[in-house]
Amino acid sequence: MEKDQIKVVLMKTITMQENNFPQPQEESEDLYEHYSFTAEKGQQPLRVDKYLMNFIEGATRNKIQQAAKDGNIYVNDKPVKSNYKVKGNDVIKVLFAYPPYENLLVGENIPIDVVYEDDDLLVVNKPAGMVVHPGHGNYSGTLINALIYHFDNLPKNSNERPGLVHRIDKDTSGLLVVAKTEEAMTHLAKQFFDKTSERIYYALVWGNVEEDEGTVEGNIGRHPKNRLQNTVYIGDDAEKGKPAVTHYKVIERFGYVTLISCQLETGRTHQIRVHMKHIGHTLFNDERYGGERILKGTTFSKYKQFVENCFKILPRQALHAKTLGFIHPTTGEKMSFNSEVPQDITDCVEKWRNYAKHIDM
Repeated sequence: MEKDQIKVVLMKTITMQENNFPQPQEESEDLYEHYSFTAEKGQQPLRVDKYLMNFIEGATRNKIQQAAKDGNIYVNDKPVKSNYKVKGNDVIKVLFAYPPYENLLVGENIPIDVVYEDDDLLVVNKPAGMVVHPGHGNYSGTLINALIYHFDNLPKNSNERPGLVHRIDKDTSGLLVVAKTEEAMTHLAKQFFDKTSERIYYALVWGNVEEDEGTVEGNIGRHPKNRLQNTVYIGDDAEKGKPAVTHYKVIERFGYVTLISCQLETGRTHQIRVHMKHIGHTLFNDERYGGERILKGTTFSKYKQFVENCFKILPRQALHAKTLGFIHPTTGEKMSFNSEVPQDITDCVEKWRNYAKHIDM
């Protein structure tokens, strides 16, 4: 199950008396839905606390068990204990007496780099370090907080997030399109679903990418052991992930790292990061996927110091959403936008370019 299957409903209230549910919390008649999951048809019996551990980022088993003890975990509209065994097609919900923090959206006067704007949409250039939407541990300072401050009545997507047609990771910089009307949201979302939008990223990856261009195909799903990572599933395990395709081209080689462009055919969570790691070329300084370690090069102390200096210059994964293209939802015009590669990436690339002049490639 992917994040886009997790439906967090904005301020959704379930009235316990009206639905004849037992009332687990005396201080409130209302519970708010924080998470909702539907188990896959082939789900093998698994304790609900273990099941939820796989899908709720930052959750601990103790917290989940306490939630069950307090009557906050429901399966098929009935409260269950933590030892309940989840089966195929079960609907699991986590309810609390307060609304989800990520849905208590407050506008914040945060500057936005608007590349283009008209009555239907805007294109923004997101800096690295800015979270796109509120979530676990990030309830303010996000792009959505900024958008709802600067723009009124933005339409909500299927996850109840104002304006968002797509998203990029916190430490990835680059272009995003934001819908300003319901019609634009529907039209743009369909383009992304139908794979007709254009999205090209620049990335610096570990290792010497030998082929000048290539395609990575492999279904992407949640990592079975590390819930904060995704991974590629192939062969008999392919059904554990969703189809994903990334096309890449080499821009420049520096011996131990390579600058590439990646064009997305699909848009899975962490897609480029997961696919490049899968083929042995983890993104440079991608901490979540192991790229913050020296994966290629020599054992000399001077080289180690050089790489550590590069990490300081570029303290994030080397990934930038450079090109964004789509059909305008009202005019039908093909629109294409390009953003400059940020200084941290260009400075790091320049250091590698100079270093490469002194090594045998």
